[in-house]
Formats: sequence, structure tokens, C-alpha cells
Amino acid sequence: MEYFATTSKASKRASDCVLVGVYERNKLGAGAADIDAASKGELKRLAKSGDVSGSLGRVAVLTNVPGVRAQRVVVVGLGKSSKFGATQFRKAVAAAIRAVSKTKSGQIFNCLTLERVGGVSKYYLARHSAEAIGDVLYLFNETKSGRKKTGMPLKKVGCAVAERGDVANAMLGAKHGDAVNAGVSLAKDLGNLPPNICTPSYLARAAQKLARGNNKLAAKIINETEMKRLGMHSLLSVTAGASEPAKLIVLQYKGNGKAAPVVLVGKGVTFDSGGISLKPGAAMDEMKFDMCGAAGVIGTMATVAALKLPINVNAVIPAVENIPGSNATVPGDIVKSMSGKMIEILNTDAEGRLILCDALTYSRRFKPAAIIDVATLTGACVIALGKHHAGLLSTSDKLANSMLTAGLASGDRAWRLPLGDDYAEQLKSNFADFANIGGRDAGTITAGCFLAKFTEGMQWAHLDIAGTAWTTGSKKGATGRPVPMLSELLLERAGALP
Repeated sequence: MEYFATTSKASKRASDCVLVGVYERNKLGAGAADIDAASKGELKRLAKSGDVSGSLGRVAVLTNVPGVRAQRVVVVGLGKSSKFGATQFRKAVAAAIRAVSKTKSGQIFNCLTLERVGGVSKYYLARHSAEAIGDVLYLFNETKSGRKKTGMPLKKVGCAVAERGDVANAMLGAKHGDAVNAGVSLAKDLGNLPPNICTPSYLARAAQKLARGNNKLAAKIINETEMKRLGMHSLLSVTAGASEPAKLIVLQYKGNGKAAPVVLVGKGVTFDSGGISLKPGAAMDEMKFDMCGAAGVIGTMATVAALKLPINVNAVIPAVENIPGSNATVPGDIVKSMSGKMIEILNTDAEGRLILCDALTYSRRFKPAAIIDVATLTGACVIALGKHHAGLLSTSDKLANSMLTAGLASGDRAWRLPLGDDYAEQLKSNFADFANIGGRDAGTITAGCFLAKFTEGMQWAHLDIAGTAWTTGSKKGATGRPVPMLSELLLERAGALP
């Protein structure tokens, strides 16, 4: 997508569409006020008649508006002016783009970026706009037959700013938003592919493809033979029943010399049947999304590489299938992790932590400045936080706070949950160092306590995205989260934010 920023007036810019907003009680936004003046009160008349509404997300597409150079004026409701924040801004942009997507517009001029949004800079308004546009226009039709839908032919997006001094920051925001959107789209594509296509081997090839031709990004794929040599018996216990071989995918982005890297570890269970502890059949198809942690990490690496950030970032992705079979791990088995710790497996459906623990141990060799694992780990997180916040657990207040801040800034929010010995007690085992589950109570927290046993001495955080990684129902599909949050965190650490 091509982006530009300009101080042009809404009424003066020749475009297929100009986006403007109206608040409740018929209060015109900045761009709408200019359109109204140029059209001699047209918008005020339409607002009074009810043809234009200030209700958040309500959209009217007007054509042949007198005094306006654009072919269409898209008027979107912004809600109450006193409550118009970043969340409402993103919803308004998305609603406007959904309406525009039904046209054949190739260029739009977004004047919603002229609005005053409390505490939100022009950089973030432009970035939120780019990300909202990408989200609305995303299409996945790779596995459909016949003629593929091509979507809206949008090629150029303008961001309106009031002052010339805002142009550079708006352009930077749009550039960053476009790169984040590319990472989100890649994560969505990987998540939406069916499990018979997106296998561990497919994920490995996707990582290699991303690294190909990029001299700052390298990919390494570790096979099961090498995993056995490394002592990754916890990881291998999950894939024991599957015919598809496991892969440990390692991506290394070097943008800052010998500086200690941030390591992102992504859970890559390309299909999770639960293993011998078989899941119920209802909605089991959605277990193809159990690799969305891996997809999100790969998508974040794509964003980092596209922006050429001056930072070192590594990704470690354990990719497996969890399938019952004659060789499958059974409840009661005890396995030795790469760290040497012995684990009693009481439930084979608590498999994510079994692959993550070996990946976390492997990641120690990079001597990371920080390590963050991302996983669709527990149904308990969905019960606790729903689809809105990811669950965040960390032994580092500094790292946790920076992630919470990144979530708020990017609109990809998390909520911190506690850790502690009281919860870790639930993992006690009579026969091994600890068990892989701690009972029904505080399931998300005990999963975090399990992972914490492998991250002692490190700046570590765990992000449970079980509730945020995909949507269900008629809009079923991967969301691409937490690419926006992780990208924001890395942009901040790289000193790339304005």
C-alpha cells in the first residue's frame, strides 16, 4: 500500500473517497466541517434528517456532494465526542473502510486523522488507520476452488494532518502500520491454513521462505534426531503418536551487532487433538489454531525484518502435531526435559507447556536480554479474560510493564495475572520433579508456574493468547494477535518510535 500525508483540505483533495466523521448530537468532525462549508450546509442538513448519524460505526456513503472534489464522501459516526479515544477511532476507521470496500475505490483520503483523540499522537492515528485498513481488507481464499475474490483495488491512502510539522510523524506511523499489517496478515494466513497443509514441515518452510534473500535474517531447522541428541524428550513426547515429524524452527534477525537479543518463543502445535487425553469433538476443527503462537512470532519477525529495526531478535518455534497413536505418550508417563527436570504427564492435552519448556531451555544459549513465550495455552485463560485481553505472566515487573504499555499503545491488550509458590504447589508430583498440570483451579497461572521453572535467572514473560488468537462463529479465523503488541514492544526497544 502507498501512503502519504498532507495538509490538504477534505473538500479540496481529488480522490475516490474522502473519510470524515460526525459525533453524536450532530457535531461535525474537522473534515466534516470543511465538507459542510464547501457544500453550503449539506452535511448538517443530512444529519438533521437522520441520513447521517453520529452513532459510533454508522456509515453513510454520499456521492456528488457539491463543492467537493472527491467522488464519494464517506461519513462515519464517531459516538460521543467526550469518549472518543483510540479504540473508538479504530472502530470508526474500520467501519468506514468496510463501507468503502464495497466500491471500486483505488484511492482514499482519510480525514479522520484530523480528529483530536485524547493522548494519541498523529503517529499512532496514522498507524492505527493503516492497521485497521489492512485488517478489514484481509482476504483468505487460498483453499477455495473457482475464481478467487480479489477484494477492493485500494492502492493509495492519504492521511490528513492539520500542521506541516505532523507530516513526518504521520508518514512514519503509516509505514510502521503497514509493516505490522504485513506481519499480521502472514500470521493470519498461517493460522487459517488447514492442518493437512500447515504441518510442522510447512511452518519450517514458511520460516525459511521469510529468511530467503534477507541478509539480516537466518533460518535454522532442527529435526527430531538432533532434538534427541539435545535431550528434548519433553517436546518429543508430544509428537510421539504422530507420523508428521516435529521441527524446531530457529530464526535469527541481526540488526544490532553483538547486542543481546530478545527471544520470542512461539507454540506451534499445528493440530491438537489432545492426544490420548482426547478433546471433545465439538469445535475440534479450531485446534488448527493451536499454532497461532508460532504464527504470531513468525509474523512479528516479518515486521521486524521489513522495517530493518536496529535490534537483535531471535525466534524459537517448537512445531509438532499432538495426535493419538500406538506410540503416543499416555497419562502417567514421566519424561526428562532438556533442562534435566523430570515431568510427570498427567494429561496429554496439556502439551503446549511440554514443547515450550524445551524451547525455553534451548533459548538460553542466546543469552537473551528478554525472553517472551507466546502460546494458545489454556482454556482457562478464555474463561478468565474472554476474547479481549491476552493473559500475561512474568517474573519481571519491568518486562511485564513494558508489554502492558505496548498492548495499550497498539490496541492489542494484555492483563497481568499473578505467579507464586502457592500456585506452584499444585504441580507437585509423587513420582517426578513436578507434574504437567495442577488441577482445575487457576489453570492459566499454574501453566505459567510450570514454564517459570525453566526460566530462572532470565527476564521472562509468558503470553497466553488462547482467547485472542482467533475468532469463532460466522467470522471464524485467525486474528494475527499478538503481532501488534510484540511489534510495538520491539519498536520501543529499538528506539524507532517518534
